[in-house]
Amino acid sequence: MSKTAKTAKTARTVYLLANGDLRVSANRNCEAAQVAMEQQIGAALKKLGWTVKRAHAFDPEKGHGFIDSQKYGMEIFRGLPPEAPLIVAEAVWQYSHHILHGLSTHKGPILTLANWSGTWPGLVGMLNLNGSLTKASIKYSTLWSEDFTDAFFLDGLRAWLKKGKVRHDTAHARPLRKVEVPASTEKLGRRFAKKLRHEKAIMGVFDEGCMGMYNAIIPDELLHPTGVFKERLSQSSLYAKMLTVKDEEARAVLDWYLSRGMRFQFGPNEETDLTEAQVLQQCKMYIAAVRIADEFGCATIGIQYQQGLKDLAPASDLVEGTLNNTERPPVYHEQTGAELFAGEALPHFNEVDECAGLDGLVTHRIWRELGLPPENTLHDLRWGRHYKDDTLDAYVWVFLISGAAPPAHFIGGWSGASGERQPAMYFRLGGSTLKGISKPGWVVWSRVYVAKDSLRFDTGLAEVVELPRKETEERWRLTTPQWPVMHAVLQGISRDQMMARHKSNHIQVAYGTDKASARRALLAKAVAMQELGLQVSVCGDL
Repeated sequence: MSKTAKTAKTARTVYLLANGDLRVSANRNCEAAQVAMEQQIGAALKKLGWTVKRAHAFDPEKGHGFIDSQKYGMEIFRGLPPEAPLIVAEAVWQYSHHILHGLSTHKGPILTLANWSGTWPGLVGMLNLNGSLTKASIKYSTLWSEDFTDAFFLDGLRAWLKKGKVRHDTAHARPLRKVEVPASTEKLGRRFAKKLRHEKAIMGVFDEGCMGMYNAIIPDELLHPTGVFKERLSQSSLYAKMLTVKDEEARAVLDWYLSRGMRFQFGPNEETDLTEAQVLQQCKMYIAAVRIADEFGCATIGIQYQQGLKDLAPASDLVEGTLNNTERPPVYHEQTGAELFAGEALPHFNEVDECAGLDGLVTHRIWRELGLPPENTLHDLRWGRHYKDDTLDAYVWVFLISGAAPPAHFIGGWSGASGERQPAMYFRLGGSTLKGISKPGWVVWSRVYVAKDSLRFDTGLAEVVELPRKETEERWRLTTPQWPVMHAVLQGISRDQMMARHKSNHIQVAYGTDKASARRALLAKAVAMQELGLQVSVCGDL
């Protein structure tokens, strides 16, 4: 142990990092919440006889105290005692690569912490960091709390300070081999996987590594055995293709949206409102994406948008949700005039999350074989709270994503969809979301992730419930009101079990027609994933 680390331990001092966003506006907006959270953490540590030392200062010129680049992160880690206890505290969306380098060589115990809040996105930031640490085989512990005074948090913090690790209950997850699978379902899953490996498929990736999501990049040597291969595409090419789309083609797409009953909240100010010009640019992006996918033979595509494309065009989310829907505006080949991907969705993975890309492709195809609606999407595992009325008494999660949900998931379909301007904090050039409330029913949730240099797959059932409009509006107000929402009740999994096990901010969902069909689809996909070489765990009650 180094002299500085010995001093830190003797003094019972914990170092604290606040990793942040690259975008200045997001960091400034979350600064006050971060300060308040750190004060609560400091009080909790003091109660246990420890002090906290912040590893980096507030920057008055930037207007925040977050680590906002990989370069700055490296500077900070050079001055940290390498064996000192280290807390990474998050009340903001964070780019994991800003600090992953330093955490990979840090010898002291590491604890990731987040505030239990839908408004300040520390939870999703921490889940992404946890998934990245898991992929990188970096040892860490993790905790979360609403006010950092509850017994769950304090007991966990006490254990970490004493032993350097926190243990959580993850008994809800069990290997697929311990689950009874009907013979016909197993046969279907294995047949599907063998066909995919034989025929193979192309995953189109428009610029890898969105917002520091190291966990969302599947190494080629792990992906190839599944039969899926990446076509690395450029967002520059996507933008260039947008410039070739005719104005009348874009107008036809917008007219299609309106004819299906979608409502856009247009306003006059480009900087603060959604405008028709922004949506027409998104319509061009949609056409361009489909044409490039056809040109390269892609079975699924992912657009990064952040970073790079955000400085050139409105947000890609309207495009993404449209691509994920079977019923969508037709797109035609530039020369032959043939309709591209006619009668099909073109599965899109938001934020080029390749783990969601593999999951989404397999889901789309196996759901079609089962005769189920194939539309699927990822959401952020954003937040949740208990809800009780005369008909429901359950912990209801808020699944929320920035606009990529397919309208087939919404109450009312396209007529239940609305378009609102993306928040300027994240989307300077605006663009429409694809907003709606997910319909009641049964969904299969899942996540592909990397751990111990292998692909893993967790899956379970959730019931999507319809909450009173007042409660839905309140949940939107506490999170992001412009984005599509799903009210999900996980089956046989507590809040803390889910947080302890889940290795991403993202969660994939697809509907069955009822609970029985969702259960059959879950098992068929689980078998297929196992046959493709993934280590499969079934979570919760079926």
